[in-house]
Amino acid sequence: MPLPEFSGTLGLKRAAHLLRRATFGATKQQIDAFASLTPVQAINLLFRQALPDPVLPIDPKTGQEWVLSGVTDANSDGGELEEYFKRWFVGQMMSVGVAPGLSLAYSAREKLVLFLHTHFTTITSKVGNSRSLYFQNQLFRLFALDILNPDPKINFKNLTVKVSIDNAMLRLLDGNLNVAGSVNENYGRELLELYSLGRGLEGTLPPIAEGDYILYTEQDVQAAAKVLSGWDIDDTFSIIDVDTNLPRGTVKGSPTDASAHDNDPKQFSARFGNAIVQGDPLLLNGGNPTEASALDEITQLIDLIYAKPETPKNICWRIYRFFVYAPHTPADSLAIDGPIITEMANTFVSNNYKIQPVIENLLRSQHFYEAGAGTVTDDNFGGIIKSPLDLVVQALRFFQVPIPDMATAPAAYYDATAEILSNVYNQAMAFYEPYDVAGYEAYHQFPIYHRFWITPNTLANRYSFIRSVITAAEPGMFKVNVYDFVKNNIPNAIAADAKLLVIELAKYLLPVTDNLTFDDAADDLSGLTAKRINYFKERFLQTFDEAYWTTRWNEGAGDLRDQLEFLFNALMQSPEYQLA
Repeated sequence: MPLPEFSGTLGLKRAAHLLRRATFGATKQQIDAFASLTPVQAINLLFRQALPDPVLPIDPKTGQEWVLSGVTDANSDGGELEEYFKRWFVGQMMSVGVAPGLSLAYSAREKLVLFLHTHFTTITSKVGNSRSLYFQNQLFRLFALDILNPDPKINFKNLTVKVSIDNAMLRLLDGNLNVAGSVNENYGRELLELYSLGRGLEGTLPPIAEGDYILYTEQDVQAAAKVLSGWDIDDTFSIIDVDTNLPRGTVKGSPTDASAHDNDPKQFSARFGNAIVQGDPLLLNGGNPTEASALDEITQLIDLIYAKPETPKNICWRIYRFFVYAPHTPADSLAIDGPIITEMANTFVSNNYKIQPVIENLLRSQHFYEAGAGTVTDDNFGGIIKSPLDLVVQALRFFQVPIPDMATAPAAYYDATAEILSNVYNQAMAFYEPYDVAGYEAYHQFPIYHRFWITPNTLANRYSFIRSVITAAEPGMFKVNVYDFVKNNIPNAIAADAKLLVIELAKYLLPVTDNLTFDDAADDLSGLTAKRINYFKERFLQTFDEAYWTTRWNEGAGDLRDQLEFLFNALMQSPEYQLA
């Protein structure tokens, strides 16, 4: 059964919550518009629109794309092109050059592409090829909105097949070194442990014997590696997959003689019902393996893995941790595993392993908005620490900070997106350069998960980024005139009232905004306390009183921007703003 869904209109708090989680951030006007929608209407606007393909990345040295046509002596060097690819992807998150009416939907799609990247991770320094990175990114984009594609092969299960022969993945996990007689187990091991089956619910696992991983064994790793043997990187990018129309790897030898593929039957353990994967006689060439038989064996392997009920649950846990919450204790994990993850997995399987129906149902669910049916201590608002990407990009999108257009000003475009990535790096996210093949720790490392993002240094750098954006006197590429923002976006009657202004801005910038009050006696302690709200007001007014602010606002005093900078810095350098 799908998760029970929230009915009625979203309202401001839920609309802001949805847009923080499902996109890379929204403007005040977009949040206001979504506040009047039901979850069904909101999700349709985010995930059911026809979207343009991204404009191809441009090499500023040539003024031309290079990912399709290839690299020549005229292009920037390889390392530069890899950086341009990453900056280009950030521009997609920012929806640069996208029509305003499609900006949120475009951003939502890119959030799904990022999710797939955090799951099937990659490391730039290991892959070392900008075109491989680009085509993998396009592969994720093709499979992100899978319910919109009528092709039944466009689903997460088949994406797992396609990733297994993707050029970037073949390089990352040494698939190109995996040959018959000298099997390399790297990808086979990570396919089972990280990308599909997993090793069970973290924190609840019993002690295990060497070579026994509860859901699979060392025998299964070895058998999977043999299934995956015989592939090579195609650095000409001329081998095109018939299902995706994107470049993929190639078999060693030739399509009719996949000479490096282990053609012996692969025996799996009792954890897989002692199943055997072997070449289909109809696809062999005189008993020898072919490209078609090697591909078919990979499909058999993925079918075997996805037939285990733990695989859909593991995938749904990854979805849940990315969009909702990452439990930090075994008890909390078990409480979610049964009523939530099991039902998500059922939706996943019943929709032919397409992830979009799972994500849409989750983002429409009562659980996503209320968790504990409206209780104060058990909800999901502010339940995730923003990733560095979310913190930086959402702030820039909220204030509509302009990013130069790549088509007309590629150098300026890459300078701006490089600045974004520099701030992200300073906050402990080395984009496309995670520490290891498990990916960014915040998305997989029990029990810390998203708490990984916060240390004394990274918190200071988060605050420094906000200060650089808000404060005119601070150095920084991106600047917001907060006086102009208030004047253009906040009704004058609210802007002129210090208390009303603090509460109004808090509703858009902070995740928990129920029953905001400045009165300790009226404080129900359900969210932001009166003490916190008064702190923001005091930082805003400094030595002035409320009446004096009203007078100065109405008169258009010359230093109003300075004073408003105190307020925005207080709100956005708060612990609460770090949460989504």
